[in-house]
Amino acid sequence: MFVVAVPLLEKIIRPVIVYLALVILLRIFGKRELAQLNPFDLVVLLSLSNTVQNAIIGNDNSISGGLIGAVTLLAANYLVVRFLFKHRRLDQLVEGKSTTLIDRGKVQHKNLAKELLSHSELLTVLHRQGFDDVDEVERCVLEPSGTFAVKRKDPPKDEVQYAELIRRLESIDSRLAALAGGKGV
Repeated sequence: MFVVAVPLLEKIIRPVIVYLALVILLRIFGKRELAQLNPFDLVVLLSLSNTVQNAIIGNDNSISGGLIGAVTLLAANYLVVRFLFKHRRLDQLVEGKSTTLIDRGKVQHKNLAKELLSHSELLTVLHRQGFDDVDEVERCVLEPSGTFAVKRKDPPKDEVQYAELIRRLESIDSRLAALAGGKGV
């Protein structure tokens, strides 16, 4: 149960190779896989972890072997993230660039196609972030991490109504103050 059936060096090298391969493959296949937009992408990511499991642990099913593989994966990730943090240009090369999906209120269909996103998937993303329609969006960017940064065109209606209400209350307050001051109260 605790006896490692594979040499220790192999237990360390296997996860590192799989880690690097997955980073490269996810970079090649795009940000969509990271955004987990639909059930198909989620199935791919879950299946991917199961597919590479044997490549990481080999013929070793021991607890010690699994823990060595897990620690190696976490250590490799830590070292890569620390290295890329100190080397920003290399980080940009590895992570890729942001893709603008909506610019100045206009959907960038060419960029949607590049990222293999349908218009309905874009709408789903916008709905999740509190937008009712594309018309409300000034800019939407798909970041290399798979997250969406969305900027609203105008302030939301409730904020506009709230600001108008406050303006009117302040106006009433100043009129009341003027009336109270004029009566000598």
